[in-house]
Amino acid sequence: MKKRINLVVISMAFCTTFLLCLQLYWNYKAYQSSVKAFKSESNSALSDAVEHLTNMRRDEFAAKYKTWLADTSMVSITCKVNTTYHSTVFTIADKHQKVAGSKSISFSIDTFKQQLSTINNTTKAFIINHFVKTNVYTQLKLKEVYFVTQNLGDSLNNAYKRDRLNRAQLDSLFKVELLKRDINTPHRFYVTNFSVKKFSEVNKPAKGYSFATLAYNYGFSSSQKAISAWFPDPDLVFFRQMKWLLLSSLILIAITVFCFTYTVKTILRQKKLAELKNDFVNNMTHELKTPVATINIAAEAIQDFNLSKASADEYLGIIRHQAGNLTNLIDQILKNVVSEQENINLNLTKVNTGELIGRVIKDYKPQSAAANISVNYNSSDQHLMAVADEPLLKNAIANLLDNAIKYSGNGAVINVNQSTENSSIIIKVSDNGPGIPQQYQDKVFDRFFRVPSGDIHNMKGYGLGLSYAKSIIERHKGSLTLISKEGSGTEFIISIPLIYHEAGQSSVA
Repeated sequence: MKKRINLVVISMAFCTTFLLCLQLYWNYKAYQSSVKAFKSESNSALSDAVEHLTNMRRDEFAAKYKTWLADTSMVSITCKVNTTYHSTVFTIADKHQKVAGSKSISFSIDTFKQQLSTINNTTKAFIINHFVKTNVYTQLKLKEVYFVTQNLGDSLNNAYKRDRLNRAQLDSLFKVELLKRDINTPHRFYVTNFSVKKFSEVNKPAKGYSFATLAYNYGFSSSQKAISAWFPDPDLVFFRQMKWLLLSSLILIAITVFCFTYTVKTILRQKKLAELKNDFVNNMTHELKTPVATINIAAEAIQDFNLSKASADEYLGIIRHQAGNLTNLIDQILKNVVSEQENINLNLTKVNTGELIGRVIKDYKPQSAAANISVNYNSSDQHLMAVADEPLLKNAIANLLDNAIKYSGNGAVINVNQSTENSSIIIKVSDNGPGIPQQYQDKVFDRFFRVPSGDIHNMKGYGLGLSYAKSIIERHKGSLTLISKEGSGTEFIISIPLIYHEAGQSSVA
């Protein structure tokens, strides 16, 4: 039996450990996936933010280019008819050439079917929009400057040089991109002049920051900037993204550990209970055989021998005494059965607990006198009433008094006190005996448990009385507790609901 239990416990421990390790492994894998996703998404967010900011600047440069083309003091836009192809040719040139032979550009538009020799405002606006769309946007996309004319080239080149990184605008765009990816964590930008690096060179963050994105280029002139984002503690993001996975995993681990602990505890408790029951059966068998054997011998003596009246009376006395022992043993067994039958109905009546305690003390007067034990009873009120099953409540109190008489020793003093506290009747049975060791105090109410005394068994018992008493008190919606210190005596405290205080024929609520 012991080997089987050990095998079950070891198997369960192995399975539980395996499940816990598996959960930890999957959580670690999920963490690694979150780290990879964060790195990828933070780089993607910064790339999109820089690209968005660059596109905004391109739109601004395109708008400025349109104003330069529309500025008649800076640029001249003319047109003429090409008689060969029957189309209109447009020319863009500087109004005032800075150098001799300054460039100009001439072009025709396939979709423009009119033949004009002079340009009007509507046509000029059309030409400007068309030229910027087909020519200038290509320059802006490549971050290059085409000197269509000297003035236009210089203007765009100077605009590129004057452009500065707007960190606040970039930060706003970056936060939007991060939130799209469910990332909300502090960061800072690290901006340096762009320089060519090896492809294998890692972008390391400064002290205090645990992760840095790749560096992305911003700028339209030769002095471009390399922008990267640093994060102080991205672990918070990882755990926030994994919160439901971690929570469910922790709950599963807690349930697994609880089930394992509870199951092992139950198995060990059942094992201990089985051992106690075996001890009880062995002890009870021995105790039952002794009076039966004695009765048989006495009966045979009376039957087989011609005894005198005095001898016969002596043997009859032995038979009566042993019959009483058998009755006591049977009573102990029945008490255990009653305590286990929790659904048995209680015959509840109004009981004067003071009178009940007095009867119990009177019933045990012979035992206390034989052991030279003084039993003192004190009550703050003799008219306290409770709703109880009188015989069962009497048995519970009697068990406590019986224990005190048996274990407190010859010449001991037992005090029984009754009082009220918070609408409850408090009954205390205390003695000045040897007390109960601390390590056994939480077990004294277990069925079949007896405080170990080595190989010495001076006191008869089966470990049922206190279990029986506790069961009865709890069924009366009360409690039975223990206070004891080794070498300083023991006190059992009963608490049951008080219904009212009775004074003569009247009652006071």
